[in-house]
Amino acid sequence: MKPIFFFLFVTLIILSVDFYVWQGVKVLLQNATPRSRYWIRWTYWGFTLFNFLLFFTFRFGLLQDFHRASLQLIFFLAFAVLVGKIIWMAFLLTDDLIRLVRLVLQNTGVTAPEPGKSVNTVSRLRFLSQAGALLGAGLITAMTWGVAKGAHNYSIRRRSLRLKGLPEAFRGLKVVQISDIHSGSFWSYDAVKRGVDMILNEKPDVVFFTGDMVNDRAEEMEPWKELFSRLKAPLGVYSILGNHDYGDYVPWPSAEAKHANLEQLKKNHADLGWNLLLNEHRVLEKDGASIALLGVENWSNKARFPKYGKLQQALKGTDPYPVKLLLSHDPSHWKAEVLGKTDIQATFSGHTHGMQFGVDSRYYRWSPVKYVYKEWMDLYEEQGQYLYVNRGFGYLGYPGRLGINPEITVFTLETA
Repeated sequence: MKPIFFFLFVTLIILSVDFYVWQGVKVLLQNATPRSRYWIRWTYWGFTLFNFLLFFTFRFGLLQDFHRASLQLIFFLAFAVLVGKIIWMAFLLTDDLIRLVRLVLQNTGVTAPEPGKSVNTVSRLRFLSQAGALLGAGLITAMTWGVAKGAHNYSIRRRSLRLKGLPEAFRGLKVVQISDIHSGSFWSYDAVKRGVDMILNEKPDVVFFTGDMVNDRAEEMEPWKELFSRLKAPLGVYSILGNHDYGDYVPWPSAEAKHANLEQLKKNHADLGWNLLLNEHRVLEKDGASIALLGVENWSNKARFPKYGKLQQALKGTDPYPVKLLLSHDPSHWKAEVLGKTDIQATFSGHTHGMQFGVDSRYYRWSPVKYVYKEWMDLYEEQGQYLYVNRGFGYLGYPGRLGINPEITVFTLETA
């Protein structure tokens, strides 16, 4: 679709929603003062005009130099209000459909109006307008809270992994995992710094990062390098690539430019002092004992995500080691190539973010992402093999979290 036609199509949708919802606003303003109606009218349509200008400037590339985090928050506000209006519109549409059905039935002689009552029941319309407005406003409030408070409400989750053959020297080893930084989405340096400080306060023996350093472009990490380079551990910091790290979701002027972006992102890992594992393994040594740590590039069992990982290549030379740990970004890799097919005892993944929305309690866990990924959050064990799906450190798209907090996972290795 040509840009101008796409713009006109979106404009038509937004205008339709705004005009329809405005009818509900007018119902609620019936008893308001003229001054209140004046200001509400200008605020309502002023925000509509703002949305048009925002969409127009973005669609035609006029906001490329605008601060990305600020732009993300502005788009969130526009999107949240639009969703709230659509919910409100659903309630208004319910009233219109009820009246339409009654009118059709009356005109066909199936029913007759009740004596003394009008077909257009204003009280019902007012009730539905109020209910829709309250629900829409409630959603906007919740989404805003998710940005202001939920985005950086880091939770430390502690898990024990009991591994067969674990050398005594590694018993009690403290492993910290973070995943899905998505540095291009961060909008609060102080809040992210607090999360990094929480990791350092755990004094981990080794740190794992399981992919998605950026949203699309390597340059997104530049403002955060100094902060994340503080992550150190006696046995090192090890990292892998996630699906967003390859730059597959944005246009590039050439294949060479895309390749250069990926090379710069790999350099970012080196600049941080992180050991990037690209379908290979490293040996972790402690007090004369050794275990193998493997890391693969992104590999997904979902068709829309790339398969760059080469697990068999990473496994070469690991036979002598009694314990093998794997870093693999996408949790669907576990059942496809790891579980029951290798002797890898524990796999560490991320990717899903818990969809940044859902219920996450001791007694019940739910998120829409569970209908896409069977293993979508926290710890799974089958046949003596573990998979842990980290909830993610950052956020993507929606610049916040509702019910699914950003996570720092602390593992303690134990003998089975």
